[in-house]
Amino acid sequence: MQLVDSHCHINFDPLGGRTEEILENAAQQGVDYMLCVSVNMEEYPEVLSLARAHRNVFASVGVHPNESSGREPDIDELCGHARDPEIVAIGETGLDYFRSSGDLTWQRDRFRRHIEAAKRTSKPLIIHSRDAAADTMRILRDEGAADAGGVMHCFSEDWSVATQALDIGFSISFSGIVTFKSAHAIKEVARKTPLDRILVETDCPYLAPVPNRGKTNEPAYVRYTAEHVAELRGMAVEDLAQATTENFFSLFTTATR
Repeated sequence: MQLVDSHCHINFDPLGGRTEEILENAAQQGVDYMLCVSVNMEEYPEVLSLARAHRNVFASVGVHPNESSGREPDIDELCGHARDPEIVAIGETGLDYFRSSGDLTWQRDRFRRHIEAAKRTSKPLIIHSRDAAADTMRILRDEGAADAGGVMHCFSEDWSVATQALDIGFSISFSGIVTFKSAHAIKEVARKTPLDRILVETDCPYLAPVPNRGKTNEPAYVRYTAEHVAELRGMAVEDLAQATTENFFSLFTTATR
């Protein structure tokens, strides 16, 4: 069985400095590939270095919507980094009205710049959206994000939002949240989303799935999320793993096996 952790932060503490152990743990669980996602320009070199050092680690470039104090890349800079062969996506980017408040015009402007960079470079978008579904979907539509494609990472909305994302060609990625007992709406989305549009992720070191909830998450644990999604859909985990792996490489077309 082969799995891909489609969204992780293995450069974050307490995972940083344990790369070889983390990769070995992942391999033992059939997690052969992972996408280490950028959240700011200050730590972007670490993300890129991990991808350059390990053939099964891919990288993205982007600034998380909650980052408010670091350097702000313009479209040309994002495009320049995205042309690096190790970079397979733009993001994570999007909107977060849970952790940020006040006039968030700057957040929406950043999101639009990332979408434009993705369109210019033909690299898919990694979308973060929290308490901002309506504006997230509106901007994706208005800015023509369908031309780039992408994924709604760590999906935590209901089926109505999922259908909007699916309608513009985006995939849906499930994190450990889907294993939580209270996650009824997300479980419904996991049952209904077309198999060819599903990805699985850890978002580590956060959101460890059951049975490791509350512990430090790592790519090896994406197996538990895959098992749970497969159970929800009434299918073998091996088939879910194969589908999500193919989906990953179909979306992130410059990622090579």
